[in-house]
Amino acid sequence: MSAVVAQSLHAFGLRSHVANNIFFFDEQIIIFPSGNYCVKYNMDQKWQKFIPGSDKSQAMLALSISPNRRYLAISELVQEKPIITIYELSSIPCRKRKVLSNFDFPVQRFTSMAFSPDSKYLLAQSSPPESNLVYWLWEKQKVMAIVKTDTQNNIVYQVSFSPQDNTQVCVTGNGMFKLLRFAEGTLKQTNFQRGEPQNYLAHTWVSDDKIVVGTDTGRLFLFESGDQRWETSIMVKESTSELKNLEMMQESESLIEFPTLSSPVPSFEQILETNGHSQQSMPQVFAIAAYSKGFACSAGPGRVLLFEKMEDKDFYHESREIRIPVDPQSNDPSQSDKQDILCLCFSPSEETLLGEPAHFEYLMYPLHSASITGLATCIRKPLIATCSLDRSIRIWNYESNTLELYKEYQEEAYTISLHPSGHFIVVGFADKLRLMNLLIDDIRSFKEYSIRGCKESAFSNGGHLFAAVNGNVIHLFTTTSLENITNLKGHTGKIRSIAWNADDSKLISCGTDGAVYEWNLSTGKRETECVLKSCSYNCVTVSPDSKIIFAVGSDHTLKEIADSSVLREIPAFDVVYTAIVVSHSGRMIFVGTSMLLTFDDQFLLTVSEDGCLFTWKVFDKDGRGIKREREVGFAEEVLVTKTDMEEKAQVMLELKTRVEELKMENEYQLRLKDMNYSEKIKELTDKFIQEMESLKTKKPEKEKQDIFHRERMDDLLDRQTRELQDLECCNNQKLLLEYEKYQELQLKSQRMQEEYEKQLRDNDETKSQALEELTEFYEAKLQEKTGLLEEAQEDVRQQLREFEETKKQIEEDEDREIQDIKTKYEKKLRDEKESNLRLKGETGIMRKKFSSLQKEIEERANDIESLKGEQMKLQGVIKSLEKDILGLKREIQERDETIQDKEKRIYDLKKKNQELEKFKFVLDYKIKELKKQIEPRENEIKVMKEQIQEMESELERFFKQNTQLELNITELWQKLRATDQEMRRERQKERDLEALVKRFKTDLHNCVAYIQEARALKEKVRGLFEKYVQRADMVEIAGLNTDLQLEYSRQREHLERNLATLKKKVVKESELHRSDYVRIMQENVSLIKEINELRRELKFTRSQVYDLEAALKPTKKFQQQEAPETGPSEVTHRVAPTVRLNEQEETGRIIEMQRLEIQRLRNQIQEQEQVPGFHSIGGVRLPSLGTRIHSFAKVDAEVPNK
Repeated sequence: MSAVVAQSLHAFGLRSHVANNIFFFDEQIIIFPSGNYCVKYNMDQKWQKFIPGSDKSQAMLALSISPNRRYLAISELVQEKPIITIYELSSIPCRKRKVLSNFDFPVQRFTSMAFSPDSKYLLAQSSPPESNLVYWLWEKQKVMAIVKTDTQNNIVYQVSFSPQDNTQVCVTGNGMFKLLRFAEGTLKQTNFQRGEPQNYLAHTWVSDDKIVVGTDTGRLFLFESGDQRWETSIMVKESTSELKNLEMMQESESLIEFPTLSSPVPSFEQILETNGHSQQSMPQVFAIAAYSKGFACSAGPGRVLLFEKMEDKDFYHESREIRIPVDPQSNDPSQSDKQDILCLCFSPSEETLLGEPAHFEYLMYPLHSASITGLATCIRKPLIATCSLDRSIRIWNYESNTLELYKEYQEEAYTISLHPSGHFIVVGFADKLRLMNLLIDDIRSFKEYSIRGCKESAFSNGGHLFAAVNGNVIHLFTTTSLENITNLKGHTGKIRSIAWNADDSKLISCGTDGAVYEWNLSTGKRETECVLKSCSYNCVTVSPDSKIIFAVGSDHTLKEIADSSVLREIPAFDVVYTAIVVSHSGRMIFVGTSMLLTFDDQFLLTVSEDGCLFTWKVFDKDGRGIKREREVGFAEEVLVTKTDMEEKAQVMLELKTRVEELKMENEYQLRLKDMNYSEKIKELTDKFIQEMESLKTKKPEKEKQDIFHRERMDDLLDRQTRELQDLECCNNQKLLLEYEKYQELQLKSQRMQEEYEKQLRDNDETKSQALEELTEFYEAKLQEKTGLLEEAQEDVRQQLREFEETKKQIEEDEDREIQDIKTKYEKKLRDEKESNLRLKGETGIMRKKFSSLQKEIEERANDIESLKGEQMKLQGVIKSLEKDILGLKREIQERDETIQDKEKRIYDLKKKNQELEKFKFVLDYKIKELKKQIEPRENEIKVMKEQIQEMESELERFFKQNTQLELNITELWQKLRATDQEMRRERQKERDLEALVKRFKTDLHNCVAYIQEARALKEKVRGLFEKYVQRADMVEIAGLNTDLQLEYSRQREHLERNLATLKKKVVKESELHRSDYVRIMQENVSLIKEINELRRELKFTRSQVYDLEAALKPTKKFQQQEAPETGPSEVTHRVAPTVRLNEQEETGRIIEMQRLEIQRLRNQIQEQEQVPGFHSIGGVRLPSLGTRIHSFAKVDAEVPNK
C-alpha cells in the first residue's frame, strides 16, 4: 500500500484572536491567520497559498510584517513555550529564516511585535507578570536590550518603531504611554506622563515624532516628542441604514481591510475585562492606521472615521465616516452594530483614496466564529455542511471554494448530516432534531423530532434511512414516511459515534462505556460486540467490505476489530484521536480530530475548535491524485418551493409588462427628442449661415486691424531696445561702485587678520608663563607628600615589631592548650576502645538480625515487583486522569472567564438594585397580599402532587399487567395456530370421507341396474361389501391416528406449559443472567422447533404409508375376485408383498434415524444444563424420551401387521 500525502488546498476560517491579524503583502494579496497556517489570499484570482506554523503549536498569538514586505514574524506557543518564527516571504514557497526559542529571561508569551524601518531589528512585548520589552537583532538572534515596561501587571496592547528611526520605540497599554530610545545597550524612557492615566488601546505614527493614540473612552490624542498637542472625542452616531453581520470588509476606494470580532482577542478580551464598569455608550478605539493624508480609526461598533490634516496647522479634522454595509447572507440586521473593528490596514499604494465617498465591500464570505461541532458531505454534489456553536449552519462548495447557503438560529447546533443527494440535512439542536430542505436560497425545516441535545446523526449510504443518537439510545427513521421504525438500546454510556456499512444492512456504534456494537437492522439486535471498560471510544468506522471495524478512543491506540475481538492495536504516540476515516476504496485510513473524506476519495475535510474548515488534496507518494472513477458527474439540480416559483413567475410577468411599458415610453420619448433635436439642428444651421455671412463682411476690417497691430509692435520693439541700453549703462556704473566697496572690505579683512595673529602670540606667551607657575606649585606639593610618606613608613616598621612580640606570646599560649587537649583526647580514646568492644558483641547480634531481614527484603522485593506491575497499570490510569484534569482545567479557565463576565453583570445589577430598593416599600405591601393568595394555591398543588403520585403508581401497575397480558397473548397465539392446523386436518378428513361416500353412491347406483338379475346383483353387492365393508382396518388406522394426535397434543401442551414457565423465569432472571440465558434459551427453542418439525415429518410419512396400504388392499381383493387364478395373478401376488416390505423397511429406517436424532438433541440439552453458570429453570424437564419412543414403537409395530 503506497504512502499517502494530504496537501492543504483551501481554508474557510479566520483566527481573529491573533493580534495584528490582517495586512497587505502587495496590492492584490493579503495575509491572515487560519488554523495553524498563515494564508496568502489573492483578492482578484481567489487563490490561497499557505505558510505553515510550527509543529505541535498550541496557539498563534501575534503577527508582524516588515516594512519592506520581505519578512513575516509569528508568535506562537509550542508545548507551553513561547517561540517567534520569522519567514522569508520573497521565497517560493515561504521558508523559515530564523526561529527565536531559547530565552535567557522569564517569558510566558509574546503578545505584540514590530519590525524596525530597515527590517533588521525586531521588537517583542511579553505578557504580564513579566511584561518585558525585548529589542532583538533578529538575524544574529542577539538581544540588544531588554526592559520591564510595567511593574503593576497592567496589559500592554501594542509596541511599534518610529517610521524613520530604529532607536525610537513606542509602547501603549492600560494606563501606559511610553516613548523609549535605544542608546548604549539600553532602552531609556524619554517622556513623562502628565495628567490622569488613560487606557490606551492603539496608536500609530503619523510622522517621525508625532503619534496618534486612541483610548477606551473614545478619545484621540496627538503627542509630539512625548508632549500632548491635540485632543478630540469621538461621538456615538446612529446608523442610517440596516447593518448586518461582518466577516471581512474591504474599502473599494482606499483598500482598507477590517476583520470581524468573531472571537475575543486575548488583549482585547482583557480590555473588555478592565472596562467592564465603564459606560457602554462610549466608543472604544481598538485600531488606528496612518495613511498619506492623515489616519483612520475605529469608532465603536461597525464604524470607521477618516481624519485628514488641516492646512497650515498640526491638527486633524474628521473628513468622512464609513459604515459596515448590510451582509447579503445574514438574517440578523443588527449584527453589524455589535461588531467591534479590531484591525485595519491600508494597501501599499493608496492610489485611489480620493474621489467618490468611501464605502466597504465584502472581501470574503461569512465565516464561523466559534467551534465547529458537525461536519458532513454528500455524493451527488460537491457540498460540505457544517454547524457551529455560533448558532449557524453553513453549506460550502469545495469545488468552487464558495459559501452556498448560510442561516443563523436561536439554539446551538451539535450535529449535522447531509443526504447523499445533497437536498436534505438533519441537524441536532439543543431542543429538537430537525429535518430540513436545502432550497436555492434558504434552509427550511419540514419535520421536527423531540430529541434533545442530539450529538450524533447520520444518513444511510442509500439515503432511505437516518440514525440519531439520544444519550445511549439510537433512533432509526425512514426518509420516506419520516417515522421512527426502531430504537437500538444496549449501550450503558453515551454514544459517541455511529457508522453505516456499505449496503446499509448494519449499523456500528461506540460509546464512553467502552463498547463497540454491530447492529442488524432487519432484526434490531446486536450481531457482534467488543467491550473494553478501560477505553472510552471517540469514533468508529467500518471497512467497505463490512468485515473489519476500526475504532479510536482514550487509550491512545487505533484498534482493528473483527468477529467481536480486537485483532491488533496500533499505538497513537500519546495522542488522543477523536476521528477516524476509511476511504471508500478501502486503501487509506486517516486519523485525527473531526475529519471526513469526500465520496471520490479526492479531498480530505478537517474542522477545528477555532472555527476553521480546511480542504486537503489527497496524493500518493509519487504525487498522483487518488481519484475514484465517477460514473455520473455532480448534479446541478436545486430545490425550489412551489410558492417561490409562483412568486418569481408573477414577478417575471410584472417585470415583462413593465419592460414593455418602458419600451413604449422610451420609444415615445425618443421620438419627441428626435423632433426636438431636428428643430434645434435647423436653428443652429440658420445661425451658422448668418454668422458666416457676417464674418465675410468683417474680413476687410480685420485686415486693417492687422496692419495697425504690426505698426504698434514695431514701436514697442524700438522702445524696448532703448530701455535696454539705458539699463546697461546704469548697471555698469553700479558694478564699478560695488567693486570699489569690495576692495575696501578686503583691506579691512587683512588688518583684522594681522590683529588676530598678534592676539594669538600674546596668548601663547601668557600660556607658557602659567605653565611654569603650575609646575613650580606642584613640585612643592610633591616634596611635602614625600616627607609624609617617609613618616608613614617608620610607623609601619614600629607596628611590625609589636606584631612579632604578640605572635611569640600567642604561640606559647597555644602550646599549653595543645597539651591540655592531648590529655583530654587520650581519655576519650580509652573510652572509645571500651565502647568498640561492646559494639562488636552487638554487631554479632545485628548480623543475625540482618540475615533474617535480608530474607524479608527478598520477600518484599517480590512484593515490590508485583506492586510495580500494578503501579504501571495505575500510572496509565493516572495519565488518562491527568488528561481529564487538563481538560477540566481548561473548563475551569473558561468558567473563570464566564465568572468575570458575570461579575461585570453583578456590578451593573447592583446599580439597578439600588434603584429598585426605592420601590421596595411599595412592593412589600403587594407581596404580603400575594402571599395570602399563594397559601391556598400551595395547598392545591400539594393535593395535585399526591394525585400525580397515585396516578404514577397506577401507571406502573398497568405496565406490569400489560407485560403479563402480552405473555398471555403470545401463549394464546401459539395455541390458536395449533388449533388452526388441527382444523385443516379435520377438513381434509371430511373431504376424504365425502369422496368415499360419493364413490359408494356411484357403485350402489351401478348395482341397482342389476335389480332384475338376482345372481348378478348378489355378486355386485358382495363386491361392494368387500370393497367398502371390509375396510375395518381403516377404522383402526383412524383410531390409531387419533391416538397419535392425542399423544402429540399431550406432548405439545406439555411443551407449551414448559415454554410458559420458561418465559416467566426469563422475566425474573433476565437481570442476573440475561446474555447467557437468552443464548441458551434460543438454542433450546431452536431444538424444540427441530423436534416438532421432525414429528410433523414423521406423521406425514406415516400418513403416506397408511394411504398407500389402504390403496393397495382393495385393489388386491378386487383382483382376487375378478381375475381367475392364473400365472399373471400369482406374479402380482408375489410382487405386492415385496413392494410393501420395501416400504416398511424404508419407514422403519426413517423412524430409526429420527429416533437417533432426537436422542442426540436430548444429550446436547443435558450437556448444556451441566455447563457452569447455567441454572435449570424451576426443575422443569422435557418429557422423557422413553415414553415417546415407546409410543412410536407401538405405531411401528402396528404398521407391518396391517
